[in-house]
Amino acid sequence: MTERVPNTTAKIKRQGWLLAKGTVNWKENAFAYALLLPSLIFLALFTFYPTLKSIYLSFYSSSFEASTFVGFEQYASVLQDEVFIKVIKNNLLLAVGTVPTSIFLAFYMAIWVNNKLKGNGLLRAAFFYPTIIPMIAIANVWLFIYTPDYGLLDKFLGVFGIEGPKWLGSPDWVMIAMMMMVIWKEAGYFMIFYLAGLQSLPREVYEAAKIEGASPFLTFRKITFPLMMPTTSFVFIIAVTNSFKLVDHLYIMTKGGPDNASNLLLYHIYETAFSFWDMGKASVLTVILLVILLTVSIFNYAYLDKKIHY
Repeated sequence: MTERVPNTTAKIKRQGWLLAKGTVNWKENAFAYALLLPSLIFLALFTFYPTLKSIYLSFYSSSFEASTFVGFEQYASVLQDEVFIKVIKNNLLLAVGTVPTSIFLAFYMAIWVNNKLKGNGLLRAAFFYPTIIPMIAIANVWLFIYTPDYGLLDKFLGVFGIEGPKWLGSPDWVMIAMMMMVIWKEAGYFMIFYLAGLQSLPREVYEAAKIEGASPFLTFRKITFPLMMPTTSFVFIIAVTNSFKLVDHLYIMTKGGPDNASNLLLYHIYETAFSFWDMGKASVLTVILLVILLTVSIFNYAYLDKKIHY
């Protein structure tokens, strides 16, 4: 009996310690959630509620005057709409044309400015500068560049005796013109992520490769590129989502024309909701956009992320 007393006492002390620890953890969690509460409120008001409201409205053929429940009929109508199909093709073309090029240029510029060069800070600022300019201002600058006959691009081509096309007035050229502008703006932004990644790589690995006599290209292919894959994955998801969120420049430059040749999904949603006041169709388009972005995110984090070694 006397031998069990110390064991019993130790057990009571242990239970008391666990109870006290659980109380502390509960208090810490409550304090953490209290700190997150303002953000959660804004997230619920400006993200979750609009998303659920859009899903709800997508089943109604609605305007601000009246609404009628139509189920999935509106989805079928949108998916068969020629304008919607053209808009989706434009958006996919923009993503394919800008995402790989922007990532490649960003990686190249980051490697360039990561070296110890004279005027390195000025180069970094010059590459990053387009990122801090508002898209509306950029649209006005490039509107001047693309102006027929008097624009900067046509003046440059005129030096070589080349007559420039109607960059924003031709269905064959308008998307190319838009891609050039988007690449110019996005590459500098992505460069910052690559530059941060390059500066965190271990120097010992590069010193060992140099001692072994590895060429710069071999060093990049075997060391830099694999080690930068987590950054590339992150940049890829941002680049793809950004390509589906462009809308500002269209309002200034083309308004989706000519003949919807430059129209993109987000601008089509805006036009449907606030020009034609068809809130039901706009909600369907919004749900489709959310599904596209969610699919890209799931593919990136559920598949590509597993192929990357951190």
